[in-house]
Amino acid sequence: MTTKPAKPGAPSTTADTSASAETPPATALDFVRDRVVRAHPRLRVLILQHPQEQDALLGTAPLVVASLERSALRVGLSWASLAHALEEEEAEPSRWAVMYRGSLGRELTERELAMPTLLLDRKSQRKSPDELHLDGIVVLDGTWSQAKALWWRNPWLLKLNRVLLHPKEPSAYGRLRKQPSNQHVSTLEAVALALDGLGEDAGVGADLRRLFRTLCQRARDAGVTNSSGPDALEALAEAAAPGARPKGAKKPAKKRGPKRDDVAF
Repeated sequence: MTTKPAKPGAPSTTADTSASAETPPATALDFVRDRVVRAHPRLRVLILQHPQEQDALLGTAPLVVASLERSALRVGLSWASLAHALEEEEAEPSRWAVMYRGSLGRELTERELAMPTLLLDRKSQRKSPDELHLDGIVVLDGTWSQAKALWWRNPWLLKLNRVLLHPKEPSAYGRLRKQPSNQHVSTLEAVALALDGLGEDAGVGADLRRLFRTLCQRARDAGVTNSSGPDALEALAEAAAPGARPKGAKKPAKKRGPKRDDVAF
């Protein structure tokens, strides 16, 4: 597996939209594009995004698609099948897994609840990645209620295997975007954790998390949160500009010290 910087101006998402020829609205990706590292994982990633999630100022789905080869973003409420969502003639559901916590049909054991990434087959039986030979994962992007709506509107998801996540740390969003609990993380963090648990190179997940931390730090520097108005994008753009200082920071002294890195580690 190798990584390389994304090419400037390269397309970053593939989406089912009816956009006009007008310039599309800015997304979180526009403010960290300089830090994107393009990775080439074995697994494909298909993100099904609820239409209302497009309005999330700090949504991370575009960051995932910009970072991962063999990934795609679809915006909508329902698709006829996995192949339809992939925009392909054929697709084998048994070689895909969806990240969704509900409708399991059984209680998880203490051992399973302690596993950061848990892979189940269509009968909710625990499996290893070597047993299922997955081609890819499907991610439902939106709030919990929006993800639930996507689940119920797409019954073909029941034909897929399941990936369950039990994060050990809260989301790096912090106060930037309210999360129902520490078990709820951003789409990007969920994808990184899933890829780690399914055997991808550790560098893939590490690069995704680093990109997300950069976004969060730049948003904090600009005083931007997910509930900020559209004008906040301008503030975030200023924070992402070369040489920008955090909001409220004092003018640096003439004597220059080490250059500040805007990634929060």
